[in-house]
Amino acid sequence: MTGMKSALLKGALITTVAAAALAASVSAASAAVVCNRYHECWTVKDHYTGYPNNLRIMYHDDAWRAAHVHGYRWRSDQTDDHGYYRNGVWIAFPR
Repeated sequence: MTGMKSALLKGALITTVAAAALAASVSAASAAVVCNRYHECWTVKDHYTGYPNNLRIMYHDDAWRAAHVHGYRWRSDQTDDHGYYRNGVWIAFPR
């Protein structure tokens, strides 16, 4: 009986360690929300640094977006997020 308990405990320990390792290696996919001074907002995968200073870009998380649906113009027509909106016009970063 003790041999069986020992084997079960070892199996449980191995399973726990494996699950923890898997959880640590998988990162949650999340996008940042970016808004400019004109209350135009869109999602980005990375925090880019090429935004013009006069746009006063602010980064937010997904929770912020859920709480601020109204009062902002949400833009989502771009598949490549390497750029920004200014007065409703998408301006792509040079590549």
